[in-house]
Formats: sequence, structure tokens, C-alpha cells
Amino acid sequence: MSWERDPLWTKARLFFEYAREHDRDDPRFGLWCALGLELLARAAVSSVSPTLLAEPDSEHRHLLHALGLGNAKVGPQSLGAVKVFRLCETIFPYFSSEHNTAAIALINRRNAELHSGINAFDDYSTQHWIAGLYACCNALVKPLGETMESLLGADEAAEAARVLAVNAHEVKQRVCERIARYKGVFSDKLEDERAAAQAEASSVAERLSHQRHHRVICPACRSTATVQGDELGAANIEHDNTCADIVVKQAIAPRKFSCVACGLKLDGYAELSVAGVADQYTRTTRYTPEEYYELINPADYDEIGRIARERLGFCNSEDEYDNE
Repeated sequence: MSWERDPLWTKARLFFEYAREHDRDDPRFGLWCALGLELLARAAVSSVSPTLLAEPDSEHRHLLHALGLGNAKVGPQSLGAVKVFRLCETIFPYFSSEHNTAAIALINRRNAELHSGINAFDDYSTQHWIAGLYACCNALVKPLGETMESLLGADEAAEAARVLAVNAHEVKQRVCERIARYKGVFSDKLEDERAAAQAEASSVAERLSHQRHHRVICPACRSTATVQGDELGAANIEHDNTCADIVVKQAIAPRKFSCVACGLKLDGYAELSVAGVADQYTRTTRYTPEEYYELINPADYDEIGRIARERLGFCNSEDEYDNE
């Protein structure tokens, strides 16, 4: 079994070529697109390391196949499609939770088509999934150093650009209307009500900032609001020599926004980007060496030992043992 990047990329392109041989309203178009998307995701993951595509097991049998050391009696097993897309979300900054949701929806249709008697793509027209497919492809070609044109061809890539532009326009219109609506409702409140709501929002944001939230300014009411996001890449670990603390800095990509003052909520990078609250930020966490390495503080050792001896019923040196 080949988990190498180039064969997977070539096969993904081939599957999308098969899709283009069918009309857009033909169920086979959706099926081949779903198959192509999975192969594209596998190629992207393989570009980091083919070993990531091996299904984990306690004896590393599948991993050994990826390293060319597998047992011929035990066939290699690939990582499941859902896990592959979840891995893409973890590894690649451009592949967000929204992309993951769109990809899994398409894969579920593919599974229903291949493993059941229903015609899964008959009632799932392209308007329901084509924008999500193009968005996923656009995110996955980047880590491969490829383009939408090299994946889909010039004509299909141009169509993808048009669809994504329309989708972006619809998102922008929807978010701007929502912001305007919440801004109007907040402005209609009495001045003392607005002041009280903003004070509460500031207090809540301060508390949440210590619970992995990040403070931003609400685009609707200008109160202090918060965003949450997904971790991007590996954390940067530093040592603070002034106090011996260990400082962990982790890049975060915002995905959810919430304002207590006016009630505005946004979900997904696209919506946050339109609202101007999608800037990546760094989460900084400080640990003592004992906390970070999960060590026992020497100052607590004697007390812990005493409690352990009491609970385990340890005997003192004058006790006798009955060996009968």
C-alpha cells in the first residue's frame, strides 16, 4: 500500500477528472468529488509524513508498513477518513473546523452511496455542497505547494473561484446585517442600561480571559467581548530565568465570538473575518517546574509520605511479621 504524497496527489487529480466527465446533476459527479477530496486530504497529510496515514495500534504493525518494515502476514491499515480530516484541521492552519464539517458531510454521503442501498447524491444537489468542496480543496492544495488549477484544471478552477467569491459575498452580507441588527437593538437601550451592560461585559471578559478566551472589541456595541479558537502548530516553550517559571506560548486561530453586552455571536473564521475579529493571537500560560513536569514539591514530600504510610498500613521497625 502506498501512502506517499505523489501517488495520492496523482490519484486525487484523476478522481476529480472522472467527476468532470459527468453532468453536475449526475450523482456520479458528487461521488467522484467525494473520493477525490479524501485522496487530496491524504496527500496533504502525507506531505508532512506518510507515517501519519497508518492506523495506530499497540504493536505499531501498520506504522511499520509505512516505514517499509511491515510483516507480510499483517496487511497495512489506513487511517479512517474522519480521522484524516481531523488531522488536517490539527496540522494545517488554513483547514478550519468549518472545512472539516463540510468534508465530513460529503464523506458521509459517499459512505451511504457505497455501503447502503440508497442513492445518497440524488437528493443532495451540488448547491448544498459544492462551495464547501471548493473551500476544502483550496485549503488543502496550499500545504502541497499546489494550486486549484493544478488540481482541477483551468476551467474548473475558474468556476471554483467564482463560487467561492459568491459564497464570501453571502457570508459578508449575512454578518453585516447581523451586526447592524444587534447594534440597533443596543443603541435603543437607555444610557444607564448600556453602561450597565458594558460594565458586565467587561467583568465577564476579564474572568473568561483566565479561561482560555481572548478579549476583543465587539463590532456591534463596542463593548469588551471574547473569542475562542483552535491551536495552531506546536507551542513555543521558554524558561523565565528571573523566577524559574516555564512559559508556554501557543498560537491560536479564532473560531467563535461572543458579546455579553449586546448578545452578538459569530461562528467560524469566515464570519469572524468579516467582523474584523479574526486576528490570530498568542495564548501565554505560565507553569512552575513542578506543575509543568508534574513533579512533587520537595516541601510536600514528608507530608505525602506520612499519609501514604498511614493509608497503606506500613509497619515500624519494631513490628514483627507472621510468616506462617
